[in-house]
Parts: sequence; C-alpha cells; structure tokens
Amino acid sequence: MNRLHPISAIVVNESGVLARVAGMFARRGFNIDSLAVGMTEDPRYSRMTIVVHGDDRVLEQVVKQLGRMIDVIRINDLSQEPHVERELALIKVSAPARSRGEIVELANIFRAKIVDVGRKQLMIEASGAGDKVEAIIDMLRPYGIVELARTGRIILARGVTTPRDGARAAHTVALEPTS
Repeated sequence: MNRLHPISAIVVNESGVLARVAGMFARRGFNIDSLAVGMTEDPRYSRMTIVVHGDDRVLEQVVKQLGRMIDVIRINDLSQEPHVERELALIKVSAPARSRGEIVELANIFRAKIVDVGRKQLMIEASGAGDKVEAIIDMLRPYGIVELARTGRIILARGVTTPRDGARAAHTVALEPTS
C-alpha cells in the first residue's frame, strides 16, 4: 500500500552532501515528497528529514541506498515510531480593511502569528502538523493568497532513540562515521 514514509538521516555536514543524496533519489526514481535539512546539536552533522511516497518495498530500497552512501551516518524510519512532526508556512494574503479582522481572527483560531502588516496585505506564520498547515491555507484561499512559502516537514522520534555506546534504537540503521 502506498503511503508517506518519514525518514531521518544523520549526515556529515559538508558541502555537496545534499546534492549527492538528492542525486541518488533521482537516479533510482524515488520521489521526495518533503525534504528539510539543518545542522544538529553537533555542528559536524546535519539531519535530513525526508518524506517519500510509496509502498514498503520503496521504503526498504530507500533505506538500503541511503545506507550505502559514505556521508550517511544513521538512518531512522520514523513511520514505525511515535514522533513529533512540524511544518512551517509563511502565507501572504490579500487583506483589505473590510476583511482584515476576519483574517486576524482566523489566524488566532489556528494559533498562527501575524508577522507582517502592509496596507493591503498581511503575512501569517503558521506552524504545526502538516494537516493543520494545510487547513489554514485552505481557509485563507477565499481571501486571496498572494504568496506562499512552505518548509518541508521536520520530525523527531519521541523518547530516547539516539543510539549511544553501540546500542541501537528500534527501526534505526547506525553506520560508522567516516574520518
């Protein structure tokens, strides 16, 4: 059955790693639904949160191919673990005086923030699970979305999942760091 598979990969924080990982996905014909990359608590490493669409066979192949890459230190299939997921959107919406109050109220309902106010537009910052971000975007469409920027999903497993001293977390493939 096709579904979304969130994967967390700890990679070496070096120039070109993102291009190599994206190139591997392209060569193998895997589609990336969402991708977010940022430095971890250790500046030597970055966390890539990749969401791929497909069945379990696709997930297995993605994990195997990532595991073969020299820059990948650890891979974690988050679809089988309790996790916290967030996404961020900046939404610039047309906001003439007559509808401004409604838009502000709508933002408040979604616990979003007004981050910029112009004479004819408002910019709203919305964050949360992907379906919440999608819901506020849908609610703002009738007012006229002028511009929209959305991050990929960022996801961390709940609880203690980081392998320490050779221990492995469930659904984690730990690889030896390269020197």
